Amino acid sequence: MVSILHRYIFWETFKIFALATTALSIILGLGMILRPVQEIGVGPQQVLHLVGYMLPITLTFVLPIGALFAASLCYGRFAADNEIDACRASGIGMFSLVYPGLALAIMVAIANLFLSFYVTPAFVQRAEKALKADAQKIIFRNIQQKGFYKAPDGGWEIYADFADPKTEILSGVVITETKQSKIQRIVCCDDAYVHINAQRRFNEVQITAVNTSLVDMTGNKTSYAQSPKLSILKEFPPLLGDNIRFKKIDEIKRIRADFMNFNPIAKEALGIYRQYIAELVAQEIRDKIRINDKFCRLSSGQKLLRLTADKCTAKGGGGILLEGKIIVEEYLDSSAKEADRISSSSQAVMQVGVESGKPSLTMTLRNANWHTKSGSEGIADSLTFQNIAMPEGVTKVINDKSADSLLDTISADKINHNIRAGASRELETLLSNLDMKISNVKATIKAETHWRLSFGIGCIPLVLIGIGLGIIKKGGHLLGAFGVSSIPAAILIVCIMSGKNLVENLTSHSDVGMLVIWAGPVILVLLAGVIYGVLLKH
Repeated sequence: MVSILHRYIFWETFKIFALATTALSIILGLGMILRPVQEIGVGPQQVLHLVGYMLPITLTFVLPIGALFAASLCYGRFAADNEIDACRASGIGMFSLVYPGLALAIMVAIANLFLSFYVTPAFVQRAEKALKADAQKIIFRNIQQKGFYKAPDGGWEIYADFADPKTEILSGVVITETKQSKIQRIVCCDDAYVHINAQRRFNEVQITAVNTSLVDMTGNKTSYAQSPKLSILKEFPPLLGDNIRFKKIDEIKRIRADFMNFNPIAKEALGIYRQYIAELVAQEIRDKIRINDKFCRLSSGQKLLRLTADKCTAKGGGGILLEGKIIVEEYLDSSAKEADRISSSSQAVMQVGVESGKPSLTMTLRNANWHTKSGSEGIADSLTFQNIAMPEGVTKVINDKSADSLLDTISADKINHNIRAGASRELETLLSNLDMKISNVKATIKAETHWRLSFGIGCIPLVLIGIGLGIIKKGGHLLGAFGVSSIPAAILIVCIMSGKNLVENLTSHSDVGMLVIWAGPVILVLLAGVIYGVLLKH
């Protein structure tokens, strides 16, 4: 008899729960894809895919609300029809009647935890892969609709008068590169070909510009240059997945064990590493020029380079600026006494590259005069030397075996120990930003883990409160049941969101935020105890 009654109550509650969850999921799911459609430029074909990918996110919040709504409505109707009074008169206790609702609450809590820790991150990563596959379409669609495309990280923008996705050609193009809200470079060209190179963590946008004019504002002086053809590589960063909110629990554990497993931290650390090497190289070149007959010996493949300059300073972005009287002697045979070619210039730039994992140098002489030992001579707008090996002193520093990871290599203590003049202001700023970002990631991991647990566990007292309030109010009416359901749900959500913000706010005490996060479920448990105490008295 009791088992039949339990199945009946559970089935009635579950039917309402399924209908409410379906309706709310559709409404919230359509609302969630408005941002990708408006800001990212997702096309009609991707919308349906995104609705499916975003479904677990909506279910995480909809399931508890749907269960609460169903429990308060169903048990309220039972109470209004005096079915609960009839059951109790037959000797069936109040807690026995609550078992079906409790079973639904436990199911929802388990489903919620499974969704938030495993399913939602997996589906978000699938959505990210789908958007990566359509990166080129997104860029061209934005240009067609708005006249420009702006990278999500704000590092670059591309404007065009006309975009043809079939031929991958843009016409009347202006490309701007921005750093800290300041324009660093402007490239204008007649036409540009856009091609996407797929990478593991991001897509690389390769823009081949034709008949270009370049304005460079990165140095102390604004420089202008023209080129018949220029290749520009830009990053198409992740649009959704590079966020702690969308990481599985095992990924969160790996990030907490080593922050280099989190791409934004790894990218920041790589930038510091590049700048650190640039300052070491600049220091080494200055030392060698001062000691070794005013020349620094470098190797480029099979060639030996002897370099001298009046001034050598590191600049931002892993660059090194050479100024004054610059002479580069090239020797195909390192034992030869006479250089095969000698180049001279008044300005040159060296750039550190670490993309392949092994640091290397590229040097470009601007407006260089050159002559060879055979008597040939000429003038070059730019003369480039690639794959220059690191100086010996720099190699010893960067191959330090006492460092366990890249973060250890770029620690402030090691940097200040190896750079005699101390870290530059640029490098100090990068280190400060990295420390701040790591602190933010730690706080976000802490907040994210606890709010998921708190919200999942809070589903159980939430549904029990809905059952109790439904019986007390006897609210069989739809709007009455919804109004009763919203009060305890609001308490839980407000506590969790407030606590999460406190934990993520580095200026506040994270322990206070943790207490606020877990205050929600505790309040609901106490409220449930009061409600069922009232039910037992009557």
